[in-house]
Amino acid sequence: MPYPTDRERDRPWVMRTYAGHSSAAASNELYRRNLAKGQTGLSVAFDLPTQTGYDPDHQLSRGEVGKVGVPVSHLGDMRRLFDGIPLAEANTSMTINAPAMWLLALYVSVAREQAEAEGRDVDEVLAKLTGTTQNDIIKEYLSRGTYIFPPGPSLRLITDMIAWTVHHVPKWNPINICSYHLQEAGATPTQEVAYALCTAIAVLDAVRDSGQVDAADMAKVVARISFFVNAGVRFVEEMAKMRAFTALWDELTRDRYGVTDPKARRLRYGVQVNSLGLTEAQPENNVQRIVLEMLAVSLSRGARARAIQLPAWNEALGLPRPWDQQWALRMQQVLAFETDLLEYEDIFDGSHVIQAKVDEIMAGAREEIARVQDLGGAVAAVESGYMKSQLVTSLAEYRRGVENGERVLVGVNKFETTEPSPLQAEGAKAIETIDPAVEKAAVTAIEEWRSHRDDGAVERSLTALKERAQTTENLFEATVDCARAGVTTGEWAGALREVFGEYRAPTGVSASAVAGAGDPELERVRARVRETEAELGERLRILVGKPGLDGHSNGAEQVAVRARDVGFEVVYQGIRLTPEQIVAAAVQEGVHVVGLSVLSGSHLEVVPHVVDGLRAAGAGDVPVIVGGIIPPDDAALLTERGIARVFTPKDYELTGIMDGIVSLIRERNGLS
Repeated sequence: MPYPTDRERDRPWVMRTYAGHSSAAASNELYRRNLAKGQTGLSVAFDLPTQTGYDPDHQLSRGEVGKVGVPVSHLGDMRRLFDGIPLAEANTSMTINAPAMWLLALYVSVAREQAEAEGRDVDEVLAKLTGTTQNDIIKEYLSRGTYIFPPGPSLRLITDMIAWTVHHVPKWNPINICSYHLQEAGATPTQEVAYALCTAIAVLDAVRDSGQVDAADMAKVVARISFFVNAGVRFVEEMAKMRAFTALWDELTRDRYGVTDPKARRLRYGVQVNSLGLTEAQPENNVQRIVLEMLAVSLSRGARARAIQLPAWNEALGLPRPWDQQWALRMQQVLAFETDLLEYEDIFDGSHVIQAKVDEIMAGAREEIARVQDLGGAVAAVESGYMKSQLVTSLAEYRRGVENGERVLVGVNKFETTEPSPLQAEGAKAIETIDPAVEKAAVTAIEEWRSHRDDGAVERSLTALKERAQTTENLFEATVDCARAGVTTGEWAGALREVFGEYRAPTGVSASAVAGAGDPELERVRARVRETEAELGERLRILVGKPGLDGHSNGAEQVAVRARDVGFEVVYQGIRLTPEQIVAAAVQEGVHVVGLSVLSGSHLEVVPHVVDGLRAAGAGDVPVIVGGIIPPDDAALLTERGIARVFTPKDYELTGIMDGIVSLIRERNGLS
């Protein structure tokens, strides 16, 4: 988005809604409707199988297809997704990380096809492509969890993408360094800025040292690096954070990479405000939260976001409907077009209060950046578990503040009295639901796709990809060849898994600080745990499991930390487990309770498989509890299927949850 001069009215940011579900055809219809409503950019949400490099018919895809985004399994899906949308004129953001190279190759291939169909010069069309691939794998290891390969090969894929786009798609942002999920994982403003900039250093160093970009072109690389940040409800602090972020990025790119052009050094960022800060209790309050959070990234002209996408008021309840997304878009349009916000220079320049907060964040961020660099950089700090443990500890401190009332959440831990909400009068109809037939249709469709392609061409392209992956050559053109041959998402990722291997990131749970000393409620539950252990004659053991492809592990990690704090022996093996793996671990470890965390909407599919597996293994007496974004009707169905307890975001008191788990164990073991 071009920056005007200070004498001009600022141009509105790119307005997006994060969208995609069910199928490419259904999502295409949604995109075209949103564009007709005045949305100025597309933001593609991919489903979890696509994000983690699996096809719809893979075992781990069960229950996940089309739930949190659109499944894109091959070139045909990408064609359908953008049918009737000229890519040379679109501004498309794709939230994709581990398979970012693959999805961009599909997008570029569709753009080429559109150019050829219209008789236009292909290179000219590619040069006009504008948009972003998120492509930040570091934060996946720390928070979101949709990684595939180890850090080294993942950084190589990012480097190859940046080098290719700088030469062939010069207006594309090949990476969107994403501090958004770091905040959701517990990062303070200082940590969010510091860890995002540490990621930028790792990426830019890798590009510079790869030999694929001339030193004179590093300014072009820096100019195409964008960021994706989070904005919480403490909007003064968040705005100061962005001013600090802007100043540090300018300093870093000037001093470390020698970029002399001030325009190339501008912090170019988009934002989604804090979705996990939205509440299930009194969800109508989320409307004002969203507006206040939007102000944090729009009030300061010198640090204003150039793209904004807002969540819908009911995202803590489930998948928003088109009307809910329209409401979020209208919030942006009212601010941009009805108010005088864009008419002034930066209204905070000269404020000593704001500058003091900016200086504080900058000083703290510099210290943390230096600490990470002393550890060997962002990749080393991921592999050692340092950054993850810092985030888990920060989030634990935040949650304790909510539980003890020091941090107020209106409608949750204060001002809880409420009238019935007319916005929820429709019950289950107040959110978008995905027909289970979507997954069956996707499985059938990919089988059909495989049956009509040239298998020889597929095999040759995959072989060439694997051979090149064992060298230092750029992998993008080989990936494009795979796309045009009809390779699927799972096949592309599978080929690179054979060469690079897979990775399981540190959970950060074991290294996080134990806290709660002096908390009378925590001490009471600890005493109950010790009492129950004495009566049973063994340690109380809980397995915390993440079935399916949902990588949002923050809640599971906090449950694991609090369970450990009250005295449980905790079995937590991280994300992306099959029900069979969870059952095997529960039986082998002899746990007293199994706790499952699912936020992707696949709870009705994956959770009952764990219950059935325990029964088949002779451990049917082990109670299973589940937490996640689970509508009341679904909670009732899970209870009918044998789930002992269901917890949702309104259940924020972790120590109280632990107390209930102890009661459940006592009940199941015949203790009074």
